[in-house]
Amino acid sequence: MDFWSFTVEASYFIAAVLFIMGLKRMGSPKTARGGIVWAGAGMVLATVVTLWHPAMEAGVGRYFLILLAIGIGGIGAWISGKRVQMTAMPQMVALYNGMGGGAAAAIALVEMYSGAAWTHGTTVLILAVAGAIIGAVSFSGSLVAWAKLEGVQKKTIRLPQQHLINGGVALAAVVLGVMIVMAESSAPVLVTLLLITTLVLGLVITNPIGGADMPVVISLYNALTGLAVAFEGFVLSNPAMIIAGTVVGSAGTLLTFLMANAMNRSITNVLFAGFGVDDGAEAEGPEGEMKSVEAFDASASFAYSDSLIIVPGYGLAVAQAQHKLWEFVQMLQKEHGVDVKFAIHPVAGRMPGHMNVLLAEAGVPYDMIYDLEDINAEFPTADAALVIGANDVVNPAARTDESSPIYGMPILDVDKAREVYVIKRGKGTGFSGVQNALFFGDNTRMIFGDAKQVCSDLAGGLKQL
Repeated sequence: MDFWSFTVEASYFIAAVLFIMGLKRMGSPKTARGGIVWAGAGMVLATVVTLWHPAMEAGVGRYFLILLAIGIGGIGAWISGKRVQMTAMPQMVALYNGMGGGAAAAIALVEMYSGAAWTHGTTVLILAVAGAIIGAVSFSGSLVAWAKLEGVQKKTIRLPQQHLINGGVALAAVVLGVMIVMAESSAPVLVTLLLITTLVLGLVITNPIGGADMPVVISLYNALTGLAVAFEGFVLSNPAMIIAGTVVGSAGTLLTFLMANAMNRSITNVLFAGFGVDDGAEAEGPEGEMKSVEAFDASASFAYSDSLIIVPGYGLAVAQAQHKLWEFVQMLQKEHGVDVKFAIHPVAGRMPGHMNVLLAEAGVPYDMIYDLEDINAEFPTADAALVIGANDVVNPAARTDESSPIYGMPILDVDKAREVYVIKRGKGTGFSGVQNALFFGDNTRMIFGDAKQVCSDLAGGLKQL
């Protein structure tokens, strides 16, 4: 091995260590920012040494196109990353997942169209085909997820005999893949048909899935994108792609199962049950009347409480109310000595960690934020609970009503607190379309309005007291 080859391989090893260490640091809010920097440094290193790889043999024209593509992508990502609102972060994650899957599929297609995939042997060809299928499905499926979350696609589309159609398209993709592997040389027609079929497969799988399951779907496609990248790393004999793809794929798979378990759902149920689909039917659920109060009355109750548990949800993100909420909490702590804690459900918001990031952005200390398993036992002894824009994750029907679609889903036991206050814009249901029994509870009071304005009113009420 000559000096340059050794340098490249050693750099790939260092990049792999940076990827893994970066992922490890992302496991804690305190070190997550540093983890992103570490992983980013590893990616920069892997990209630079790949350009210097002896096997590149790229002319000046090719290097210009490569650097131009990196420049366009890098500048576009920087600008969009700086401008994106926290409420739109799930959509951006879905979009970037799709781009990764699309890039992996593109690599496979180039190798197959050029015929290079056939020169590496049958095993590499199989990996190229598998990477193309997985990457293309992840690409089109992630675009559907983005469209649903962004509001571009407002209606969930379910076709007659949906499962039969999905199975038929999947079978066609597998047959085309086998035919390509069995071909003796480049088969551009078959490759083109495979591309079209797999893109359609991603569309028909994702379209029927409702908004309630989009976080799980995004995580699943993240795992698939990593797997596709790892496969294409074998095709290109690129260790950095293999390691990075494997890390992303394994982390995404673990996260997908954790989120599915948090909803008491299986992955197959998420993909094929059509849960969370809003078909326009009126939501079934408890009957009764929601009892509302003004923000001042609620602030007075909080001021005379010894303990308060706050449950943030997607409504907090939509209203961008985290800063006003933190201002209100600081007043409760400093002026009234209230013990305040934040309770985060694993699937609160539209992506894992959504609420944690919002609260951290507002300056909430990490030691005030608790996971479901750590905080649930404290609700029965809490004087008050405040729910802000959360719905399904605090619905006691998941614990008590066996006929409910969300029965068995682990929830935050908000209803067990002495008093419950819920900030909500209106009387609608959550992503699942299930009416929330909490809102009709004897100990529950609703504060209707924009979360940011209500939090401001709560702080104003404390000042009046």
